[in-house]
Amino acid sequence: MKGINAALMCDFYKIVHRDMINRKMTKSMSYYTPRMSRVKRWDKVVMFGLQMFCKTWLIDYFNDNFFAVPEEEIVADYKRVLDNSFGKGIYNTSSIVELHRLGYLPLEIIALPEGTLVPVHVPMFGITNTHPDFAWLPQALESLISAEMWYPQITATVGKTYRDIVNKYYDLTCDDNISRAKALGSFDFRGDQGLDAALKAAAGWCMSFENTATVPAIPYLEKMFGADCEKESVAYGAVSTEHFVMCSNYAVDGDEETFLRKMLRELYPNTSFSAVLDSYDYWNVIDNILPKLHDDIMAHNGCMLMRGDSGDCVEVVTKTVFKLWEQFGGTVNSKGYKVLDPHVKAIYGDSITVQRCEMIYEILMKNGFACSNVALGVGSFSMHCIEEDDDITVTTADGQQIKGRATILKPFTRDTFSSCIKACYAEIDGKEYPIFKNPKEGGFKKSQKGLCYVYRDENGELAYKDGYVGSNIPDGNLLETVFKDGRIVREFTLSDIRNRLNNNAF
Repeated sequence: MKGINAALMCDFYKIVHRDMINRKMTKSMSYYTPRMSRVKRWDKVVMFGLQMFCKTWLIDYFNDNFFAVPEEEIVADYKRVLDNSFGKGIYNTSSIVELHRLGYLPLEIIALPEGTLVPVHVPMFGITNTHPDFAWLPQALESLISAEMWYPQITATVGKTYRDIVNKYYDLTCDDNISRAKALGSFDFRGDQGLDAALKAAAGWCMSFENTATVPAIPYLEKMFGADCEKESVAYGAVSTEHFVMCSNYAVDGDEETFLRKMLRELYPNTSFSAVLDSYDYWNVIDNILPKLHDDIMAHNGCMLMRGDSGDCVEVVTKTVFKLWEQFGGTVNSKGYKVLDPHVKAIYGDSITVQRCEMIYEILMKNGFACSNVALGVGSFSMHCIEEDDDITVTTADGQQIKGRATILKPFTRDTFSSCIKACYAEIDGKEYPIFKNPKEGGFKKSQKGLCYVYRDENGELAYKDGYVGSNIPDGNLLETVFKDGRIVREFTLSDIRNRLNNNAF
């Protein structure tokens, strides 16, 4: 399928900005920065998704849907769309023609390494032109960059948040050799906003974990980060039933025991699997059917995970662990916590918000159980929003103000971190100009001024200084070239990013 003309991948007003800037401008620099956080638990953002953007859009898409298309087709399509939707005579095509004839995107992107945890206010990357005729180009790409960048950074930050929770409770309750990277899995595909969002969500998640239900995430990660699932750990799925399977077998067998025994003996005698058990009566299966399957479960060369899918997920999964201990027993690990017999485990496949994850682990720990006794799934809800307790003030009909606390649902958007691209530097007629915005009532909307120098302070935290121009910016800037003139010049591998994000302890 032929893609949309790449020259049209912008907001309408970007079309004419190239005619509005000073014609003697030969260079501009814009920075992408998370300006603030609307989520209290987050004051840092994972730098992630830029390499995906460069490969997908700046290389593949522009090559296929701009440079490889004949000039006359690009111009004719450009004029057809804009004449009939924007207006004739208010724009020109010369800049598009010049870019097409150049044959590549004359851009340089300087960035922090992917997988870096970046404090708000610190610029993550900058974009500048490498050819003096295209100072308009960095800001012309603002809409596309912004639309493509904010979501993978959110999902990578979500994954990192869950990984921090896992690390905390596994360090307390689990033997050190138990994998943290397989503690949770993502189950968000069906609830994401299309395939593209699902791939971004899975990619961000897989920087902190190996388990995902999103199959196309594997080839996507391979393409974007040079991974190879035949040679390294990319991501993993698991055998699991669904209600269609359980209900259709029940319709024939008249019970649930028959099919579960078939799973253990015939279908997957040497493979771990999870079985959803709440199609009718979850606790009846746990209390009455599992004892009948006891010998088959113990003879099974794998682990059977008992999955609830309704009710209070915190109660269901923790209570399941307690009941499995009563039926199957287990051992006590080196840290003094109970570990279920390896033939059984509890799983809950979605609804696990960060708060519920913490609650589940806390209950298990307080009752003397290792947190590795459960496998937890994170669904699309957690990829699109977060719940936080916050102070609120409600004004009643008679004007009284009542203060209290409430759980607030905070959806994820570009404005979660107010991530934006702002032009901060220009060279015009041979002179260097720091440029900036500083709205009188804008607050966090104030931009950097001039070129930015990113460094680590005395505490090892990322910080920046602005106000520089091309002739005086110091050496050693942590923003380093990753893309230049249509090519990736510094590529990060999957293991690079995972290790950086997880302090070499992925």
